[in-house]
Amino acid sequence: MIVVRAWLTARTWRELAYLVSGVFLGLPTFVLAVVGAVTAAASVLTVGLPLLVGVLALARLTPRYFRGPARKLLGWDWADPPPPAGGSWWGRVRALPSDPTAWRALAYCLARWPLAVVGAYPGLFAVVVAPIGITYPLWWFLIPGDVQAFEADTWSQTWIIASQGLAVLLATPWWLRLLVLIDRFLVRALLHPSEAQRRIAELEAGRAALQSDAAALLRRVERDLHDGTQARLVALGLTLSRIEHHSTQEPVRKLAADARGTVTEALAELRDIVRGMHPPALDDGLQVALTTLAARSAVPAEVRVALTARPPDATASAVYFAVAELLTNVSRHANATRVGIDLRTENHRLRLTVTDNGRGGAAVVTPGGARSAAAGADTGETEHVARTASSGTGLAGLARRAAALDGSLAVDSPPGGPTTVTMILPER
Repeated sequence: MIVVRAWLTARTWRELAYLVSGVFLGLPTFVLAVVGAVTAAASVLTVGLPLLVGVLALARLTPRYFRGPARKLLGWDWADPPPPAGGSWWGRVRALPSDPTAWRALAYCLARWPLAVVGAYPGLFAVVVAPIGITYPLWWFLIPGDVQAFEADTWSQTWIIASQGLAVLLATPWWLRLLVLIDRFLVRALLHPSEAQRRIAELEAGRAALQSDAAALLRRVERDLHDGTQARLVALGLTLSRIEHHSTQEPVRKLAADARGTVTEALAELRDIVRGMHPPALDDGLQVALTTLAARSAVPAEVRVALTARPPDATASAVYFAVAELLTNVSRHANATRVGIDLRTENHRLRLTVTDNGRGGAAVVTPGGARSAAAGADTGETEHVARTASSGTGLAGLARRAAALDGSLAVDSPPGGPTTVTMILPER
């Protein structure tokens, strides 16, 4: 009964539709895979290497291409492939020939179309021809002998054809399920992200959630300190001021004045803490915040911002503090007359470039004392960098902040200048 009911289930028809659609949808990708195989052989002589890179770039898009019909007809789903390695456009191009994700997708393109043909042809044959074969004993009497669809000399032979048609009709659903099962295995092996990639994606998602929660917590603390503690300190300072002016006893007035000075210092420290948590200027966007920093800079600074979307709070804070720290370093140690600040979106990443025309020699000093950029000729700047590196600020602190967000910091500062500091951070 299970064999008989197979054609009555939606699963059989969905699998048949999936394989039939795969014949048409899989043909372009099959051609792509054949071209990729040919160019892979030709790339040994470097002749087909550019074409191979293009084929692999297209193959990286096929997991989403195949996911549409699989999700609609069979309920399958899988995550997008991880982004290609290499930060820049040229870096990703160079990484494509050794990209396992692209090669696995290309292998699936090569296997998908033959598998769909092997499943779709028997399926359509069973749907169209098998019912005619099953009812052929009836057609023997209704169709004249010279119009007979099958070769049968006697009416008894028509029953052999009918039994063959019945066998094909009953076996086809299980054949379809076998091929779909094979395709499912290929999808999991070739299109699904690997276990390591899935783990990395989970860790990145968890880290992004923690960063978002931490940023939200800092903003709540900043609002509480600004609206609560700071307001009470201001009120306390006003009260002490009134006591100082209205008291007739000199010791009381002196105590009130000292207490008011302490409250003023506490307010200044509190404002510094609040600005370190979440600069209020960021509420209006990075462009406004960076323009404000440039206006306050001791060295004339020019700001250029070209972003496609507003970055997350953690990324915006990292950019803001990086620019603030770099402007401070330039004003104290670079002896520069102008600074250029450029922030833009490149290849789904934020690229911050701060350039000054100072004397150069800046370097990131690791805690062990090693410098990751050209050594400077100025001893004062070297000592400053070393001190700030050990305290968690300066270039070393910016490098650690960038690394915590899965970014990078590069310093190009030859002796005599100019100095260019580049920070690259994820857009999301």
